Amino acid sequence: MKDLMDIITQNIHDESILEKIARAYHFAEEKHSGQFRLTGEAYITHPCEVTKNLALLNSEPNTLIAGLLHDVVEDTPTTIEELSDLFGKDVAYLVYCATKLTKIAFYQNKKKVDNQQKMFLAMAKDIRVVILKIADRLHNMQTLKSMDPEKQKIIAQETLEIHAPLAHRLGLFHMKSELEDLALRYVLPKEYYHISHLIKLKKKEREESVKRVIKDIEALFKKNNLQDAIIKGRIKNIYSIYKKIHKRKVKFEEIFDLLAIRIIVSNVDLCYQSLGIIHGHFSPLPLRFKDYIAVPKPNLYQSLHTTVLTKNGSLFEIQIRTKEMDQIAEQGIAAHWAYKENKTYSQEDKQIEIAKKLRWYQELVKITNDAKNHPEETSKEFVDAIKNDILSDNVYVFTPTQEVFELPKGSTPIDFAFRIHTEVANKINAAIVNGQIVTLDYRLKNGDIIDIKTNKNILSVNKDWLRIVKTSHAKRKIKSFLKKLQKEEDLLAIQRGKEILEKELVLHKIKLVLDQNFIQKHFERYNIFSLNDFYEEIGRKKISTKTVINKILPLANHNISQTNLEKQMVKSQQKLTHQSENGVLIEGLHNPKLKLANCCSPVAGDKISGFLTKGRGIIVHLKNCINLKNCDFQRIIAASWEDADFKYSAWLSLIANSKDNLTQQIINKINVFKINILELKVINNQKLETIIKLRVLTSNIQELNNLIANLQKIPEVNRIKRGNY
Repeated sequence: MKDLMDIITQNIHDESILEKIARAYHFAEEKHSGQFRLTGEAYITHPCEVTKNLALLNSEPNTLIAGLLHDVVEDTPTTIEELSDLFGKDVAYLVYCATKLTKIAFYQNKKKVDNQQKMFLAMAKDIRVVILKIADRLHNMQTLKSMDPEKQKIIAQETLEIHAPLAHRLGLFHMKSELEDLALRYVLPKEYYHISHLIKLKKKEREESVKRVIKDIEALFKKNNLQDAIIKGRIKNIYSIYKKIHKRKVKFEEIFDLLAIRIIVSNVDLCYQSLGIIHGHFSPLPLRFKDYIAVPKPNLYQSLHTTVLTKNGSLFEIQIRTKEMDQIAEQGIAAHWAYKENKTYSQEDKQIEIAKKLRWYQELVKITNDAKNHPEETSKEFVDAIKNDILSDNVYVFTPTQEVFELPKGSTPIDFAFRIHTEVANKINAAIVNGQIVTLDYRLKNGDIIDIKTNKNILSVNKDWLRIVKTSHAKRKIKSFLKKLQKEEDLLAIQRGKEILEKELVLHKIKLVLDQNFIQKHFERYNIFSLNDFYEEIGRKKISTKTVINKILPLANHNISQTNLEKQMVKSQQKLTHQSENGVLIEGLHNPKLKLANCCSPVAGDKISGFLTKGRGIIVHLKNCINLKNCDFQRIIAASWEDADFKYSAWLSLIANSKDNLTQQIINKINVFKINILELKVINNQKLETIIKLRVLTSNIQELNNLIANLQKIPEVNRIKRGNY
């Protein structure tokens, strides 16, 4: 109790508040009486240590009291209402949220993930809850040796995946570093102890090196009349060294920037002045300078970073910042909750302030709101979204107006567009990065300047984007769009199927009211459970109208012979098809907007299919067209030719040996057939061959095939291909 109060009284002096904290301690001590930790210590030591961690962040009183009481509801017969009466609603709320984040069920992965989801949802409401849970996790990690090895590894792994990245996002530097080192000890003990041993080998030598550099800098500052600067030195933590070894694929001995110097000055101007003095005396390494004062990190961290080479050949990272920046660097967002005497605290106002300052926190709130709007999503999908979009490594990119965006490493221009607004992504026409047009699967890099060009007349979203994008937010939006599009296509198929069937029934003079019982009884093998499903299957041609009529006729007491039925079916098909100005027939659609594909140029007599585009009607291709094979098969519809007098343009590509009068020979052959040439291009390739591309006007496939056969008789012609590929 005394150690805890000694830390608390360094920041809080109000006697009434200190009395309330002491009362909370005695209440917790009484409630946990007779309970012990696995370490053998009295249980009250745990809430005390958690509260110490919170006090070192200068946390406000209610957070400290909640730290002392965070386990009383879960582990003792105490109610939230009791805490509210004794310590106020705010304390009771914090304890309630902490209690909801129950202990992990070590052998039940779903409960573990559900628990993580609860933590993120609570965090979106009140960030103090997560600061409290990180303080709680830190003490649990400090005493983890008392658990069995399997549980140690599970808790340590979750700490690396969730709690340490959260501490980093919140700017809790010391907590993050200690959590990482403690977790590495249990997840990869061999690597941890190996690096720890190597650090200890030359610990004294490095400490002496740090002292020399500090002494040099102090002398430099004195010489330049820069007074009152605080200069500190440190060796980087074990986990950060482990990451450098694996990321750079180097040995420990090849890592040179293990040592860091921190310089704290009174204002921003002195930060840059100090940087000039440092660079004037030491040799700065190219490309190792970072200005986080001008462009702060997403966790509000600000500092100047540079790496320099000393006279004796040692490399040091030097960080230069103000006192206020140093407080945020040490305490992160907790600094905004730091207690100040005679100041009123509003949880709502603080949350709003934090949301304005932390863009990643806005993303967290957005993901939690999305989760509420998509109840079908599992806890795992939700937690994966947080891990992927918020807790993973990231890149910082800029808009043309220099607005900074943070995205997960591996993100694309599509992810960036969705981060700006869904409509921007839906209408994306081109992505320009650093002044150059890039493909949509381009992976963004730190410092990229991105300009998204849109076209209001197009809808760019397609299912291939799901393979490209990185962020869960973008994937969710794409899936939502495709689901909506699929729903529209389903409705179109239902409408088309209903129309086809109704006309068949009229044609056969059948009066029958179809209901769900009839459908389930007679079409059970098709797994159809509703009328809409039935119409959709007809509309998609998975059930033929002939099959349906055969089922219905006996029930309608019609004595029509099978031969007559087939004749009427043919006649009905003719009535149910609709032609366009191209002489193409599409079943079941009124006045379809049609266009013949330029790539394969189908003509009457060719086997064809239609492709239903988004907003551009139906494009008619050859059935074996390579472009049609790459299309969504669900958007391909049946098409045929009307027996009418139409002319069609068709592309032919002739590959021939080069000859002076070759083109004239080809023209003469075509003139024999009285076929008009609409376009002619001659291309010479590197194989001493000539490619002649022709667009001719022909009546049908027979006429075109005859022309091709006669052109093949020209000795110099090696082969002829259909289409303009």
